[in-house]
Amino acid sequence: MAVDRQTGNGRKRRVLVVVLSAVVSLALLGGYVVADAYDIVPGYLTFREQSNDGATIPSATTALAPAEIVGDIDDSQTVDATKAKKALSAFLSAEDVGKDLSVIVADSTGKEIVSEKGTTTREPASTLKTLTALATVEKLDMDSTLDTEVYLTAADGAKATIALKGNGDMLLGEGASDAQHVNGHAGLKTLAESAAKALKQQGITTVTLQYDDSLFGTQRMPADMDEKMVSNGNFTPVSSLAIDEGKEWGSSKKPSDPDAIPTSYPSRTTKPAEETADSFAHQLEKAGITVDGDASSTTVSDSILTSDTARIATVSSAPLWKILRFTLQQSDNTLAELFGRLVALATNSENSPKGATSAILSIVKADGIDVSGIHMSDCSGLSDNSTLTATTLIEVQERYYSSAPAEALEGLPVSGFSGTALGRTFDDSVFGLARLKTGSLDTVTSMTGSVARKNGGLLFFAVIVNNPDNMWSAHVAVDDFVSALADL
Repeated sequence: MAVDRQTGNGRKRRVLVVVLSAVVSLALLGGYVVADAYDIVPGYLTFREQSNDGATIPSATTALAPAEIVGDIDDSQTVDATKAKKALSAFLSAEDVGKDLSVIVADSTGKEIVSEKGTTTREPASTLKTLTALATVEKLDMDSTLDTEVYLTAADGAKATIALKGNGDMLLGEGASDAQHVNGHAGLKTLAESAAKALKQQGITTVTLQYDDSLFGTQRMPADMDEKMVSNGNFTPVSSLAIDEGKEWGSSKKPSDPDAIPTSYPSRTTKPAEETADSFAHQLEKAGITVDGDASSTTVSDSILTSDTARIATVSSAPLWKILRFTLQQSDNTLAELFGRLVALATNSENSPKGATSAILSIVKADGIDVSGIHMSDCSGLSDNSTLTATTLIEVQERYYSSAPAEALEGLPVSGFSGTALGRTFDDSVFGLARLKTGSLDTVTSMTGSVARKNGGLLFFAVIVNNPDNMWSAHVAVDDFVSALADL
């Protein structure tokens, strides 16, 4: 079923504001109802639009008309400027926060309420991912999937050569495809069984296996990305094929829920495609196909790719909107870089990390967002040397609400309920009232997003702290400041 994402800026903004503000009223019905509505626990409420047959439509903004929850939001409610100044003053004077910081708070029209050095360039950490998310939803088909395919490239009686071709799914599972999760949605066991069935139908029982990891060219890591980020579990070089993002769990305990935020960070492989091919070979053997020798690298020819009969099996990832939500909820660096590379390909930009950042920046700039002082070392905020301003971050949030497809906003963690927001120290009274993106590095704590005011209306905010005297104190101070915004 086709869905028109551009339903009109006014309508979209009105509905999204209601979704956030609705938590105030829903809280009266009990915590379970709120959790249900945010799809955290099973139930009949949802903030995703439903089709006539009850299936969720991923590209929509909300299921519930405003009147069904709290009615229209009255943006005419004046923001308490005095309280806003007090909140800013308290943040600026908070213990050990330091002076290397920027803050902007704006109302729903984009008018600044308070600011401090909003145009000064800072290191953003993972708040940079909000730019990548914006460009992603504007340039990619978020209902599409990343397919992993098997091609029959040559055959000689009972023997054949097959190629495993990746198209960017770095969340493959080793087992059967798992439709209930994003990580492992497409499984190598399912793919191997499908390929084995097709091979046996042609009398083929022995294969030479090749794998095609050519999609992203030869440059897989941003130039400023420290290779230690791979060994310490923060990043896997971008690949067209990977199992669980190349995580090598070893003695570390792998979460029982593949979509859960991990509590440990195992090292990552530097050869995700090769290891995926090895796992696929093992699954083929279990499915009754003999694999002759080790898998080798190849590039599948255009004539094979366009053949009506060469593709013998395929599995599909979760839709891109689900992968983006996974990325934002977990602040996943690898997937942020993957989306950057997909955007580069979609816009015919250079097929490289530099091409990805250039493509993201061009899209953001074309949206009319102020990019003064910006430098993107990568698409995730993990590398050294990235800079931007709080002005850029807050204008990205405004774009989320005004006209961008809703998936970028819908994927952000919700205060007190989901993703990286669960690890924050917000006041309980603002649980459910903010959608936000966190950022944390050794010398950075940052946050950007939106807060539904308790007396109506919406605020946008961006906070960046670099080089605080004490990181934990700065972390708490950011949370306290954002908590105060709901009362303005």
